Order: sequence, then structure tokens, then C-alpha cells
Amino acid sequence: MPHMFDMLLAVFDRAALMLICLFFLTRTPLFRKLLHKENDNHTALELAAVTAIFSLFAIFGTLSGINVEGSLINVRTIAIMSGGILFGPWVGIITGVISGTHRFLIDIHGPTSIPCLITSITAGFLSGYINKKVKKALHWKVGIVAGMLCETLTMILILLMARPFSLGLDIVMNIAAPLILGASSIGLIVILVQSVEDEKEVIAARQARLALDIANKTLPYFRNINAESLDSICRIIRDDIDADAVAITDTRNILAYVGTGAEEYNIGHEALSEMTKATLESGQITVKNNDEMHRTPQIHSLIIIPLWEKGEVTGSLKIYYCDPHRITYSLKVMAIGLSQIMSTQMEVSRTEQLREMANKAEMRALQSKINPHFLFNALNAISSSIRARPDVARQLIINLSRYLRYNLELNDELIDLRKELHQVQDYIAIEQARFGSKLTVIYDIDDDISVKIPSLLIQPLVENAIVHGIQKCSGKGVVVISVKHQPDGVEVSVKDTGHGINQETIDRVERNEMPGNKIGLLNVHHRVSLLYGQGLTIRRLEPGTDISFLITRASSPVANAPESKIA
Repeated sequence: MPHMFDMLLAVFDRAALMLICLFFLTRTPLFRKLLHKENDNHTALELAAVTAIFSLFAIFGTLSGINVEGSLINVRTIAIMSGGILFGPWVGIITGVISGTHRFLIDIHGPTSIPCLITSITAGFLSGYINKKVKKALHWKVGIVAGMLCETLTMILILLMARPFSLGLDIVMNIAAPLILGASSIGLIVILVQSVEDEKEVIAARQARLALDIANKTLPYFRNINAESLDSICRIIRDDIDADAVAITDTRNILAYVGTGAEEYNIGHEALSEMTKATLESGQITVKNNDEMHRTPQIHSLIIIPLWEKGEVTGSLKIYYCDPHRITYSLKVMAIGLSQIMSTQMEVSRTEQLREMANKAEMRALQSKINPHFLFNALNAISSSIRARPDVARQLIINLSRYLRYNLELNDELIDLRKELHQVQDYIAIEQARFGSKLTVIYDIDDDISVKIPSLLIQPLVENAIVHGIQKCSGKGVVVISVKHQPDGVEVSVKDTGHGINQETIDRVERNEMPGNKIGLLNVHHRVSLLYGQGLTIRRLEPGTDISFLITRASSPVANAPESKIA
């Protein structure tokens, strides 16, 4: 019969073998992924895989045990306790039942078969309890104590069940010390595996710092969000995380794309893929680690993270790699943190831009009130009408006074769209007095329109149509102001038959650049973009120009009371 010290070394030897196997398992990506998950988030398949691993360890412990008078010196309990403490009750209990049943079946009539069966199942329940009720930092200590208690219970049961009693006593005297002391290996196994599990916190901290560094570099570009600044943001992200491509989208189009496959996309006008649309609709992160993109077959790994503003998904950050399986846990942690920071930066930036545009709009309104050309032309039209058409002159004075009063009362609050249209009517009345029959204005407005908008969204478009369109033509011109219900909201359109806008001006407005002296046009484009997610739609007609924008229902509070109908 082996010496007691030799038996103790044998227990530690087999426990060390289990420890080595677990060490190599923790180096594999799949097992590390399991460890980085919370227990409550494991799928049934993952739990089944872990249960199979620890059941094999427990069965191996039984089969490699040292026979002592019908009993086995083994590490079965160590495997059961370790599995349950690390991965929860289901792993512990099922491993205990499987390995305990195996131990019973290989020696049904043995003096220790039933005690070992009972103790194995007890160890499974006890390990699950420790996993759920004991603080994680104490798992290894409590695991050692619980393992020793289970082995002690085994000794007690052997004494109670073994026949003759002298046989049971002899077995206990020989195996008690090695098994009870060997239970200390549970602590080593738990500490090893938890050290790998705790790496996720270190990884999270490291990736959070990387996200903050990227946010710090990109911060200046969020002060004025446009195609160029978004392109620079994508370049910084791509370089810092060594990605093959990075893209930023809104809810409709790709706004910026940098890296592999960029030549395949029409940036700013490229519709989103079905995968991106599904991500935006669900608000959940999408990860593809071994896929092939339709437009860019060289891309095999992709993560799409929704960007949120004011509780709504407003776009996405997309990171691409050519190699498969590049979207690791650490990259996902970093990307989530970065997307949260970007969402906050974009929200703050849009708020500041909106405030700046409102201030500029108010400044322009103040300028228009004292614009000498406008006032001179208005007063000249009134003067020429006083003798010949006094009623017309009187009405023009009323129009001018209302127009100036409206501008004086401007603030940051939203106004009823019909109030804005009344101001437009006053402006047009003054201009028609100047142009006479050269200018015709047609109103095409639905009767039940009731939305609120910021002031001075429509008047600058009408002014642009008259001054830069009709005035430059030698013949007569027509301006059509249309306000119509659409499935997604209310569409406002200002169409003229004048000179026609050139393509360079359209392109510069889309790039958020000042198109010559058309500051009002760019101002409205900025404000509409910030408020409703999409700027002005500008089309050159033959002849003339059509400029429109959509007031989305989600962004437009219903007016408290509708104004009188526009003629």
C-alpha cells in the first residue's frame, strides 16, 4: 500500500495536470470568450461545453485514482467544485451527477461507491451555492474549505456504510489526509481561471483609455460637422486602432468612408446596406467575424455600433478588417466606449451649431431690417404709389410695418408655420410693388397644415428666388410657394422660373461652403440639417430652380392653434 505522503503527492500531481490543462484552455480564444462573459449570459450550448470539460476532468480523476482497499485516491471532487464555483450551479450539479454516477457504476458493490456518489452530488450543489452567494474575491478560500468539508463528509459516510466497520476505518485512516489536504488545489484552480476572467477589466480599462485618446484627437473636428471633418474623424480612428476601413453613417446615407473599398461608395449619396439598416432599427451592435461584404469582398470582419442622440439612433460607426475574426472582445469594448463619446460629442456639436445658426439668423434679420437697399426700394415703391394708387400705398405701408415688427420680435422659440408664411406674404407684397407684372407668386398650401418651425426658414428661400432668379431674367417670372403633406412630414418648396441656380452653388451648399453672396441659402441649409436630419434639396429646372426641405413629424411640434388660411 502506498505511503500516505506518496498518496498526497499523487493527488497534487493529478491536480497539477488538471491545472496545466486548464491553463492551456484559457489561452484559447473560445474559452477566454466564455470567461469574459457573465455567468447569467452564457448560452445553453456554452454551459454544455463547459460541463463536458469538467465532467471529463472528474471522470479522468476517478480513472487515474490510486486504489486503496477498494477505495480510490482521486481528484474528482476538485474538478466538480472548481467547475461549479467558476461557471455556476448547472455546471457544478450536472458534473457532480455525471462523475458521481460514473464512480458508482465502475464499482457498484465497492465499500465507497455510494458515499462517493452522494458526496459528488453534494459537491455540485455546494459549488453552485458558492458561485451565487459568496463574493467573487472569496471564492478560492471558501472553495478550499467546502472541498475539505466534502471530503470529510465522504470519510464519515464510509465509516457509516462500510462493512465491516474495521474495513471502513482502515480506508479512512489511509485516504482521509491526502484527500482533505488535496482539496486545497481547488483554490489554485479557481485563482488561475479567475485571473484570466479578470483580464477583461484590465482590457476594458486599456481600451477605455484608447477610446479617450481617439476622442481627444477627434474633438476639434466635431466643432463643425461636415463631410471633410467626418472624413478626418474616420482617418484618426482607422489609424489608431489599425483598422482596414472605418465609416460613419446617418440613418439614410454613408457620410464618410476611409480605407479599403472606399472607391466602391458614392459618399454622401450611398444608401445603407440592409445589415446597417437592421442595426439602426434594433439599436443593437452587429458583429460579423467571418463574412464577406457584397461590395467589398476583401472585407471579412465588421462591427456596426449605433450612434445615439437624445435617446434616438441617428447613425452608426462601422469598423472593417480584411482578416476574419478580428472583432475581439477588447475591440468591441473600445468601439462601444468610442461610440458613446462620439454620440455625446455630436449631440453637443449639433446643439452648439443650432444655437450659432439661430444667432446668425437673428443677426441677419437685424441686418435685413436696416438694409438700405431693401428699405430704399420699399419706400420708393410706396412713394410712387401715394398719388396714383393711395390704397396700394397704404397697404404697402402696412406690409412694411408688419414685416419690420416681425423681425423685431424674433427669438429662439418655434413659431407656427403660417405665421412665417404671413411674414413671407408681406415681403412679397413689397417686392411685387417694385417688380409689378414681372413677378407672379402662387401659393399652393394645404389647408390643415399645423406645425411649428424656427423663424426665417422660408423667407430667405423666397428672397433668393426673386433676387437671384426672377430679377436676373429679362422677361416675366413666377415663384411657387408650396407646403404639402407627405408620408414622412410636411414638405416646403420654393420654385421659380428665373435664371436658374448653377451646379457649383449646389455643390458648395452640399459641402457646407459659402456659395458666393448667398449666405441666407447656406444658413437655411445648416439649420434644416440640424433640425430635421437632412438639409435643402436643390434642383436646377429648365427654366428656374426648385429648393425644398422636409419638416419631419418627429421633429415638429404641433402648433397650439392654427392661424388664418393663406390666400
